[in-house]
Amino acid sequence: MDSALIPRGVKRCPTWQFALWIGAAGAVLLWGVFAMLLCWFKGLNQTNMNDSYGFALWIWADLAVIALGGGAFFTGFLRYIVGKDELKNIINYAVLIGFICYSSALLILAIDIGQPLRGWFIFWHANVHSMLTEVAFCLTCYFGVLTIEYVPLILENRQIDKVPFFHRLGHNMHEIMAVFAATGAFLSFFHQGSLGGVSGVLFGRPFGYREGIFIWPWTFFLFTWSAAACGPCFTILVTKITEKITGKKLVKQNVIELLAKISGWMIGTYIIAKIIDTWYWAKVTAPAAGLSLMDFYSNNPFYGIWILVLEIVICGIIPAIILISEKGRKNPAALMAAVVLAVIGPCVNRWVMVLQVMAVPVLTFESWAMYYPSWQEVATTILPVAYGVILISFSYRYLPVFPQEQELNPEV
Repeated sequence: MDSALIPRGVKRCPTWQFALWIGAAGAVLLWGVFAMLLCWFKGLNQTNMNDSYGFALWIWADLAVIALGGGAFFTGFLRYIVGKDELKNIINYAVLIGFICYSSALLILAIDIGQPLRGWFIFWHANVHSMLTEVAFCLTCYFGVLTIEYVPLILENRQIDKVPFFHRLGHNMHEIMAVFAATGAFLSFFHQGSLGGVSGVLFGRPFGYREGIFIWPWTFFLFTWSAAACGPCFTILVTKITEKITGKKLVKQNVIELLAKISGWMIGTYIIAKIIDTWYWAKVTAPAAGLSLMDFYSNNPFYGIWILVLEIVICGIIPAIILISEKGRKNPAALMAAVVLAVIGPCVNRWVMVLQVMAVPVLTFESWAMYYPSWQEVATTILPVAYGVILISFSYRYLPVFPQEQELNPEV
């Protein structure tokens, strides 16, 4: 029965081996679910959040996965709007990864609000003056778009495709996918930007506060830019990990190199804008508040000046140079190093914009506020990772995710 569901012309591991793999990921998933239920039934006192840290590990993870899931909207934009046809061989995986990232983000928010049954209040009793309201609307709508983009892939399963209705539905949905790609790019621009705008408008938190254009601080544009730049690198990274685990070549190198090249130029332009923003903030915005650059960095292990160097130089300039260079892209080790660094970059940026903003002393008599997550926070943060592994595993096993797989593995 299992073999009848596997796409034609490809080989998959034995059922028992697949069951063990899913069982291991499922055990981690259950650990996370247990921690989630503790937070729902006993309350947010299960966390180590406090008066200084109303936002903590969860929200950092939420912003990080949303940024990395940006590979879906940007790859879809390149494929359907710009017309980069080569990307049709990786767009399915980009959509799957984006679906996982955005559903994980919604799951994290459901845990964070503490009372998920009242989650509908966000929509029915919307605070129209809050950027987070716009984020909630766009995030939910874009998740709907990703679901619509993922459904045709499900309909291509061997057994489902035999049903005439589903066969025609999948074909017709493919024909209009450009509309959803454009809609997704529009929605992503605003919710990615508004997540950055949240810290940018906090004039009482000088580390995050930025000037900007009209009501939009510079962080609004930088968040969208970084997601579009680094999201495709996350798609490449997960693709390479999948190839390593399966022992197969799944996407041709020219597709990977094209996506890496575009990402490299996006990272390069983003990091230039980020450097200008940081320089202006350090030289103009912060001094206007009576502060200097080093007032925002401490000797503690979490928020030293090293974190600024890590974000801009190591995870920004270096991967941009490697990915822009044809020689760098064609070197497997250099390509992987650049992709990994590019993925870490926005994670570090979201870390400082969520946690360091809270840690920096605001008043003269205050000291640095430290925060260490509880095991419940760690478990619920790992929960989406286990969920992602399971969904990718089932999708790879039973759906034609990679159009080039049979061509690249003829021995099967």
